[in-house]
Amino acid sequence: MNALARHNVRSSGRADAPTMVFAHGFGCDQGMWRYVAPEFEATHRVVLFDHVGAGGSDAATFDPVRYSSLGGYAADVVEILDTLDAGPVTFVGHSVSAMIGVLAARERPELFDRLVLVGPSPRYIDEDGYRGGFTQAEIDELLETMDDNYLGWSAHVAPLIMGRPDRPDLGAELTSSFCRMDPAIARRFARTTFLSDNRRDLPDVQTPALLVQCREDIIAPVEVGRYVHENLPASDFVMLDAVGHCPNLSAPEQLTRAMREYLPA
Repeated sequence: MNALARHNVRSSGRADAPTMVFAHGFGCDQGMWRYVAPEFEATHRVVLFDHVGAGGSDAATFDPVRYSSLGGYAADVVEILDTLDAGPVTFVGHSVSAMIGVLAARERPELFDRLVLVGPSPRYIDEDGYRGGFTQAEIDELLETMDDNYLGWSAHVAPLIMGRPDRPDLGAELTSSFCRMDPAIARRFARTTFLSDNRRDLPDVQTPALLVQCREDIIAPVEVGRYVHENLPASDFVMLDAVGHCPNLSAPEQLTRAMREYLPA
């Protein structure tokens, strides 16, 4: 099975235009971009895909060794781009896919024109002089709870991640998305995500990047976004007047506007 079939790759928009690739976060699938991606179809070839184990991907191809680090997911992105033969692309990565995009751009910079990193975090765990948003004990408890009761964890955590108690429908949608993912794969992906440390990779990436941060985000606090901006050499920083970790669902107009203002006309 080639990369396009394995990752349920879908293309739309203008075939003769620059390519924009959208990558979803943990527990989600390409449907999470439905309010943002279509806004660029008039000016770009828009490409959506699912990480292995999510959405319409081939979960049977999940390899626990390959995906024990974010490098395995970055290799998938490179394989998709090589198969598409699309030339330098604009890569839009949400949450953990922001770091996946950073790693892919570090390994194959010629494949990337720009990065748009939505809610990025290179390290979720606090250390001396660095605030990731969680203590080691909190991450350990999170992963243990997922192991014990993944569906219950999803129902409790998803609305908190969404951060919009005034929009319970959004929290319910994220819960449903989490629950559609194979629990065994989700637990492994969570470990890879929340235990990763990609801070040292940031200075090696010269690809121009836009960092998009919500003013309140329990997964990637403002300090994390600013850290990425300060350590990613060719980066710009935009803070949305929005809350939660998923502005692609909760504030799509703001996210789209920030992207349009950043990208060349």
